[in-house]
Amino acid sequence: MKIDGEATRSIWLEPDGWSVGIFDQRHLPWEVRRMRLTGLEAAAEAIADMATRGAPLIGAVAAYGLALALRDDPSDAGLETAFAALLKTRPTAVNLRWALERVRAAVLPLPPAERAAAAYAVAGTICDEDVAANRAIGAAALPLIEQVARNKGGPVNVMTHCNPGWLATVDWGTATAPIYLAHDKGIPLHVWVDETRPRNQGALTAFELAGHGVPHSVITDNAGGLLMQRGEVDMVIVGTDRVTANGDVCNKIGTYLKALAAAAHGVPFYVALPSSTYDPGTPDGASVPIEERSANEVRYLQGPDEDGVMRRVATIASPARNPAFDITPAALVSGYLTEEGVIASPQALSDLLAK
Repeated sequence: MKIDGEATRSIWLEPDGWSVGIFDQRHLPWEVRRMRLTGLEAAAEAIADMATRGAPLIGAVAAYGLALALRDDPSDAGLETAFAALLKTRPTAVNLRWALERVRAAVLPLPPAERAAAAYAVAGTICDEDVAANRAIGAAALPLIEQVARNKGGPVNVMTHCNPGWLATVDWGTATAPIYLAHDKGIPLHVWVDETRPRNQGALTAFELAGHGVPHSVITDNAGGLLMQRGEVDMVIVGTDRVTANGDVCNKIGTYLKALAAAAHGVPFYVALPSSTYDPGTPDGASVPIEERSANEVRYLQGPDEDGVMRRVATIASPARNPAFDITPAALVSGYLTEEGVIASPQALSDLLAK
């Protein structure tokens, strides 16, 4: 995708060939700021503090974080210490562990002197595979949008939640890939973008869509049900941080409520996921560790004032809870959008991806 008119991925190797570049998403959409990661501590902090976010992307950052760590200490002890430090940064998204285990498995049999180079190679492959998977998800799901457009004879209204876009992956995005392909094909559409409190990650989706020229409107999280009730939503497409063996979907808090509203009003509810987000080792949603983040994310908001000065303001004075994810039961999912195609049932998903 593009930022400031230039094609870019969300993660890259810097010109020095070893340090890793990412966008500092804490400053978006107000300011495009790039970060240079030079070691384990910087990579871990970027993930934990949500400078970088999105299940596929934090997996890629973690893979490169392990490579950075092995430049400094390629010993078995150094590998395990770095693995543990990165793994504990975010507990819910399964891509993090998946990427770390993939890098560790590739480098552990090698002599220490060869480990860092091998880790960089695996991290690069993970990134390339993510781009290809998301592009394939878009191609697989495009016919769903095309069919609605044919039946409706007007713009297709798609609802999203959180940021399932290219800023949350390496490129294209999961839920946004079919939107971009449909728009590029000339299919008229409009996207309802949930603001997604408390981190307002819908602002990132809106930033992306604006950059691609896709018509969209940001809505409050609680507006979705009314829009569905009025027939103003043709489909919901969300991403996911983990899909369990029985097809339950762990995604950003608020996803479950959208799925309930969609079921109540006959609106198809689709979940877009690359195979790296499928977790056959976790039986169901009740078994997923739900990250509880700081209550201050609920109690305060930050953004530029009318003079462009960044301000942090309090919104409430009471104690708060801040679970970051929720679980949508498989029964509420109309289909899983994968790089292998549109999968209708949890059993079919398991048959395809549980390898």
